[in-house]
Amino acid sequence: QVEEGAISLWNWAVTKHTSSVVNDEQKAKLRFVACRLVCLCEGSDPPEATIRRRILMSMKTGKGWIDIGKPDLADEFLEIAVSSIEKLYVKLVEGSSGEADIHVHKADVEKNLFKVLSYQAESVFAQGDFQKAVMCVQRCKDMLMKLPKETCYLSILCYNFGVQTYELKRYEQSSFWLSQSYDIGKMDMKYSLGKEMRAKVLRLLATAYFEWDCNLYLDRALKAVSLANQEDLHPAGFFLKVKILLKSGASDEDINSAVAEFLRHEMPLDFCLNAAKLLLEHGRESVGFDFLKSVSERFESSPNHGRITLLHIEFLLQSKRELLAKQKVEEIIIGYYTGKQLLPEALNQLHIILWDMAAKHYEAKGYSEALHWYNYSVSFYTPGQIDQNLAKLQRNMASCYLHLKQVDKAKEAVKEAERCDPNNIFTKFSIYKIAVMEKDTNKAVEAVIEMVKLAEKSSQREDKLRGEENMSTNLLSLAAQIALENEQQDVAIKALEYLAEHLQDCRQLFAALKCLVRLTLSKVVAENEEKDEDINSMLTYLTLAHKRLAEPFTGEKFTGDMKILEAHWFRKVAWNLAVQLRGCPGKMRDFFLLSFKLSQFCPSDKAVLIAQKTCLLMAAAVDLEMGRHPVPRSEQMELLSQALQHVQTCKEIWKVLKLTGDFAKDPTDTLLLLYEFEARSKLNDPALHNFMESVWEQPQIEVKTLEIIASLAMESPARYPILCKKALKSALNLHRKQSVIDVENFSKCLHSLINLSLPTGLTDLDACVLQEAWDYFEDGLSIISSTDAYPEMEILWLMTRAWNTGIFQHTIGKCREAEQWCGLGMRFLSHLGSLKKTYE
Repeated sequence: QVEEGAISLWNWAVTKHTSSVVNDEQKAKLRFVACRLVCLCEGSDPPEATIRRRILMSMKTGKGWIDIGKPDLADEFLEIAVSSIEKLYVKLVEGSSGEADIHVHKADVEKNLFKVLSYQAESVFAQGDFQKAVMCVQRCKDMLMKLPKETCYLSILCYNFGVQTYELKRYEQSSFWLSQSYDIGKMDMKYSLGKEMRAKVLRLLATAYFEWDCNLYLDRALKAVSLANQEDLHPAGFFLKVKILLKSGASDEDINSAVAEFLRHEMPLDFCLNAAKLLLEHGRESVGFDFLKSVSERFESSPNHGRITLLHIEFLLQSKRELLAKQKVEEIIIGYYTGKQLLPEALNQLHIILWDMAAKHYEAKGYSEALHWYNYSVSFYTPGQIDQNLAKLQRNMASCYLHLKQVDKAKEAVKEAERCDPNNIFTKFSIYKIAVMEKDTNKAVEAVIEMVKLAEKSSQREDKLRGEENMSTNLLSLAAQIALENEQQDVAIKALEYLAEHLQDCRQLFAALKCLVRLTLSKVVAENEEKDEDINSMLTYLTLAHKRLAEPFTGEKFTGDMKILEAHWFRKVAWNLAVQLRGCPGKMRDFFLLSFKLSQFCPSDKAVLIAQKTCLLMAAAVDLEMGRHPVPRSEQMELLSQALQHVQTCKEIWKVLKLTGDFAKDPTDTLLLLYEFEARSKLNDPALHNFMESVWEQPQIEVKTLEIIASLAMESPARYPILCKKALKSALNLHRKQSVIDVENFSKCLHSLINLSLPTGLTDLDACVLQEAWDYFEDGLSIISSTDAYPEMEILWLMTRAWNTGIFQHTIGKCREAEQWCGLGMRFLSHLGSLKKTYE
C-alpha cells in the first residue's frame, strides 16, 4: 500500500508539474518523498521492474535537486541509482542464457550508468569539486565508444562547464572543459556537434587563453581561433584573432594579413568598423587608416557609408590631425548638398563630434576656432528651419561672438535662437548678456524677469526633469554675478530676489540674501527718491532670512554654527536699520521686531539678551507712540495690544537678564511699568487695578514715575481719576520726604491734584470733597511759606482758585464757606511778588 501510494504521489507530481500547478522546487520535494517511500518498501530480492523503477526515480530525484541548485541533496539519490544499476546488472546476468544476452544487458545498463555519471559530474561541479567532476566526465568519455549517440550531449555538458568557469574567471579550469568539449565533439562526426558549435567552443577557448595570460598562452589562443575560423567563418573569429595579435604586440605585417581577411570574406560593416576602432585604439594608425580606406571603398554605395567617414574623422581628431579632419568634414558637407546625404543617426553623431570640438576650443578660449566648428554644424540646417538644437547652436555661437566683442553678430545669432526656441531660459540668458554688455539696464531687467517667469513655470511643472530647477538657479546666479561685475545693481537685485526665494542650498541662499541686503542697504543710505521702496525691500529680505532660518535644514554643508553666524549677521543689520529710521516709527518698530526674532536663533548670552530686551522695549514704545496719534479706535486697540504683548515678552527676558549681573541703574523696570500701565489703561483692561496694586507696594518707586502714571491715567482714551489722584498723592508724599524739595515739580503735582479734586465750574460740591481740596491748599501754603522758590504764577493760580471757590459758595448762599475760601485765597495774596498790588 505504501509503495502504491508513493508511485501515485510520483505520478501526481509529474502530472501537476506539466499543468504548472506545482513549481520545480515543489516537484523535487514531492519526488524526494515518493522516492524515499519506494526505497523503504524494497525487499531483499526485488524483481527487475522494481529495480528499474527505483533507478528511474532516484536518477530523476537527483537531477531535480541539481536543477533547482541543491546539488548536495542529489548525491545520495545518485549513489542509490548507481547501486541499483549494479543490482540490475547482476540480476540480468544471472537470468541470461548466453554471451549475446549478456552483451545486450550490459549495453542496457551502461545507458543508465552514463546518465547517472553525467548527473554526478553536474552535482560535484556545482559543489566546486573539479577533480571529481573530471573523473565522472572521463568515465563518461570512456563509455562513448559504446554509446556514440551521447557524444553531443557530453560535449555540450563540458561546454557549459567551460562557460560557467570562464564567467568566474577560472581560466585554467575553463580551458580544460572547453578543450574537452571540442575533443569530445569531434570523436564521432556522425553524432558530433555542428561546425558552428565547434567554432563557438574554440572561440571561447581562445578567449579564455587570451584573458588568462595572453603572452604565455599566445600560441594556444591563436591556434584555437585559427581552428575556429577553419571550422566556421564568423566575423567574431576574425575580430578575436586581430585582438589577440594586437595584445601580443604582433608586427604591422601580421596584423595587416589578419585584417585583410575581413575584406576577403566580406564581413559586415559593424565588424569592419569595430576592427578599425580596435586598430586605432591600439595605436596602429597606419594599418587602421589603410583598413578604413579599403572599407570605405568596399561600402561606397552603402547608405551607411557615412559611418565610416565619421569614424575616420573621430580618429583624425584624436590623433590631433585637425586639418585632415576638417577636410573630411568639408567633403561630407559637399556630399550633403550633392545628393550624398547622411542617415539621420550618422548626422546626429557628426553634430556631436563638431560640437565637442567647438566646446574644447571654447574652453581653451579659442573662440574663432570654436566658431569654425559651429559653422560646420550650421551647414547641415536649411534656412528657416525650426529646431531646438539649432537654437542651442546659435546661442553657443553668440557666446563666442560676445567673447570676440562682435556684438552685432551675437545679436543676429540670438535673434535666430529666439526664432527657433523663444521660450527657452538659455535664449533669454543670451539676450540678457548682450543687454548687460550694451549697458541697456531696462532690457537686462526685462530679460531677467522673463528668465524668472520661465524658471517658475518650470518649477511648477509636474513632469520637470531632475536637476532642471538647479539649472535655473545656477543660470540666475550667473546672471546676478554678471550684473554685479558690470555695476548694474538693479539687474542683479532682480536675479538675486528669485534666487533667495528658490534656492534650496542654505549656504547659497544666505549668500544671495546677504548680497541683496548689501546692495539695497547702499541705496537706503544714499537716500534716493525710492527710499521707501528700498526699505520695504529690506523688510522683505530680512523676513525671508528669518523664515528660512526657522525651517529645518539637513546635510553637512550647513551646520548649527553656520546658522548662528547667519542669524547674528541679519539681526545686526535689522538693528542698525531700526536705529537709522527714527523718522519712520512704523518701519523702525518692524526692524526692531525682526532683529528680536532673528536673535532667537542665537545662543542666549548676556549680549543677545540685552539686545532682545532693547528691541522689545523700542517696539513697545513705538506702538504706544503711534497709538497716541489720531487713528481709528480699532487700529489704536491693535497697536496697544501689540505693545502689551511686547512688554510681557520683555518682562520674561528681563527676569533672566537680571540674574546675569547688577542692573541697579538700568531704567528697564520703570519703562516696563509705564508701558504696561499705558497699554492697559488705554485698552480699559479689567486687570489694570490688580496690576496697580503691585505697583503701589513697590518701595522704591520714583516721583517722576508716579507723575507720569498720573498723567497717563487721564490721557484719552484712558480715564482713571482715582488712580491719577493716588499717584499724585504718592508723588506729593515723596516730594515732602526729600531733603531739598523740588518746588517747581511739587507745584505742578499740587496743581494737577487740585484740578482733579476741585473741577472747574462745579458749585454744589460735597463737604468732604471741599475738605480734601482745602487740605491740598494748606499743603501748598506750608511749602510756599518755607521757600521763596515757589513759582509766582502757581501762587497766583492757587489764590485765584481758592477765591473763586469762595465766590461759587456765595452764589449758592453758603456764606460761611464762602468767607472761609475767600479768606484762604487772601492768605496766598501776601506771598505774591510783583503781582500783589494788582490783586490787593
